[in-house]
Amino acid sequence: MTTSWKEKLSCATECHRCNQKLGPQDTRILSVYDHEPICMPCKREEEKRSDYEHVSKEAIGTCLADVEVAYGDPGGYCYHHFYPFTC
Repeated sequence: MTTSWKEKLSCATECHRCNQKLGPQDTRILSVYDHEPICMPCKREEEKRSDYEHVSKEAIGTCLADVEVAYGDPGGYCYHHFYPFTC
């Protein structure tokens, strides 16, 4: 994971899935499928997928193997797949 992930992803100006514009105070989250920032309505739809539980657990495992920051650390890449954030 490069050090620029936070700036690139957290300040995205639109949802990667539906192209909804995202302002600095709009809540967004990273998709467990493609690791791109999405809006919360798209996240709720993502969570309805039949393979979501498996993919999300796999994302946690892969993320923890790739970075040295704990899953629950708010400053970490893994954290932003499961907790909404703003720019």
